[in-house]
Amino acid sequence: MKQIRHCRFCLGALAWLLSVSGCSNLPSLLNEVVGIPKQFQSRQIIVTLSEDIRSQWEAINREILDKFDIQAVGEFPLSSIRVNCLVYRVSETVDVDEIMRRLGADNRIELVQSNQVFAGLQTTGSKSYRALSYGPKMIRADLVRSTVTGKGVTVAVIDTGADKEHPDLKGRVAAIHNFVEGGDISFAEDRHGTAVAGVIAARADDGIGIDGIAPDARLDIYKACWYADQGNDKALCSSWTLAKALDAAITTGNRIINLSLGGPDDALLNKLLVTADQHHIVLVAAALENGSEPGFPASLDFVIPVISASHKGDTAHPHWLTKQEAVAAPGLEILTTAPHDSYDFLSGSSLAAAHVSGVVALLLQHHPGLEPTAVKSVLKQTGQPNAANQAESNRSLVLVDACRALAALGAAVACP
Repeated sequence: MKQIRHCRFCLGALAWLLSVSGCSNLPSLLNEVVGIPKQFQSRQIIVTLSEDIRSQWEAINREILDKFDIQAVGEFPLSSIRVNCLVYRVSETVDVDEIMRRLGADNRIELVQSNQVFAGLQTTGSKSYRALSYGPKMIRADLVRSTVTGKGVTVAVIDTGADKEHPDLKGRVAAIHNFVEGGDISFAEDRHGTAVAGVIAARADDGIGIDGIAPDARLDIYKACWYADQGNDKALCSSWTLAKALDAAITTGNRIINLSLGGPDDALLNKLLVTADQHHIVLVAAALENGSEPGFPASLDFVIPVISASHKGDTAHPHWLTKQEAVAAPGLEILTTAPHDSYDFLSGSSLAAAHVSGVVALLLQHHPGLEPTAVKSVLKQTGQPNAANQAESNRSLVLVDACRALAALGAAVACP
């Protein structure tokens, strides 16, 4: 019998998220953690140099090191946007903003920014087991399984690592990639990525565990997020790790990128996400459910922002819905995969985004040439008004309906 535990370690919604003071203070707090990967250390800045001036890269790097009180801590190319990234750590005695201002005045440098922190948007665990694995039925993905299962579609999960040997995930993971220093050791122990992967593509009809929304989709797992303590419930990502993961997902040719995370506006990541959209990649992101903004990257107009719904269809109704549309999907008390062949009940827009990525995989199996704008449009137009927004004419927030979306694309499905 598979183990089912009550969730006691789910990722926090993180009150600091999108708070200027919180985001700026978090990196310094991270330095208190022993053994922190280099990609998450404080006072780091990222400088990008264009491929067009490759011959000058080495000279520019030497000049920066000679001119400023900083230390080189990393370097990595982003081939999808044709830049090389140099990462420096600024001395404690120097003002970081002043260093960035002076570097930004150099016309040979394409972009300068701080190495920012992001987090998975998952809340504390549920307090009851009110409904077991209600997600597929609620969004009517169960009605289309005889027609489409996500076969032939690969979803990039940019997250923590995941337990690819879990019985419900074995054979579903096509490739794994690690972008966190030392992250290989804990890859299979990571909870958030394992949970997201299970919602998207857990094996169906095998007599065990749960059914994923797109059970025949393949997953590429890109580890860009890290637990300071495996017993802690907060997984954090950085501009550095997310940039490398996005670049890899773009160049690999994934059709969908699931981003169950959020944080502050980020110029480097924005450039990569624009490039992903230009490469016809569908981008699905968890949205912040409290506050005046949906968070980044959910705030980008070409990204599909997702908030969580309960088994009754109830959702939060954040203020930002007055100026930006979104979709809702099951995200409260979701039974999903956990490391070590187990299962857990988790909550948050991280899980809701995973449901939507699974639905997108179903749409792309049926209609492989569907553009990201068309995907977003059909999800919005065929979604059901949620419990707090009953008027069909008010479509700022709708509950995703996999069956109606496929029917609108001409699939032979019956949607009562």
